[in-house]
Amino acid sequence: MRMRLTAIIIFATMCFARVNVVAQDSNMRLASWERGVSVQPISAPDMRVYLWFYEWHMFDAVNRGQHTRGAWKNRITIRKDGKLATVESSNPGITLEITPVRDGAEMKLTIVNRSRHEWPPLASIIACFNPGPEATRNRQFANTNTWFHAADGLQRLAMRAPREIHYNHKLRAEIDAAADNDGRYAWTAKWPKSEVDAIEGLIIRESTDNRWVTAIAWERFLSAQGHNPWECMHLSIHVGPLERNATRVARGKIYLLEGSKDDALSRYHADFRR
Repeated sequence: MRMRLTAIIIFATMCFARVNVVAQDSNMRLASWERGVSVQPISAPDMRVYLWFYEWHMFDAVNRGQHTRGAWKNRITIRKDGKLATVESSNPGITLEITPVRDGAEMKLTIVNRSRHEWPPLASIIACFNPGPEATRNRQFANTNTWFHAADGLQRLAMRAPREIHYNHKLRAEIDAAADNDGRYAWTAKWPKSEVDAIEGLIIRESTDNRWVTAIAWERFLSAQGHNPWECMHLSIHVGPLERNATRVARGKIYLLEGSKDDALSRYHADFRR
């Protein structure tokens, strides 16, 4: 009798765990769009957010040059059960896998250096996280209620000057050394350098009605910047150094939930500070 009861309890526990997994996965829906993948809460379809993967290269990543155009056309595959989206770059060797979870989507980026040169320590790529193209735009996130993580906590993005770029404080010495004699980079005209550094790979945006929050995070990052023509959030993924034919895997996450910037920050800490 005791053995039978134990078996029933184990079976019930397994079933309960399985229900939780299904519920977590089923809360978000993934879909492809012209330049990437969108993440949408099933219960609130109007709150969709968009990831364009990816828009730019920095510091000799993929192509030689301080700032070159990324892969604007990609092969996007959504698995039939909706639990996995795969983005294969038109540049060989770059694949992004996206998996829906209760509070957004987990991301796994795999990069194999298929170029003809070694990528230097600062090599990075920029994915564009945004409220969407005009036809399907999420108006609640088409704003500048955007925050990055500075040394003293969350700070409003680009309050003093439009489109300022905030560099990873751990890489700031190397980044400064890579500037020309006037302290400029190939992108300075559109992304002026801020003296305020970012200390976490995180950009957060609150909805205009203050009911929802979205964010993007990467465990390795070079810079945080935003507010371009699509009200973008640019969190560059630090992929260097990388020798020819070597592989790097980077973890990221998209957050999309009801709440505030502090709620998103708490989720980020729980996920990335373990």
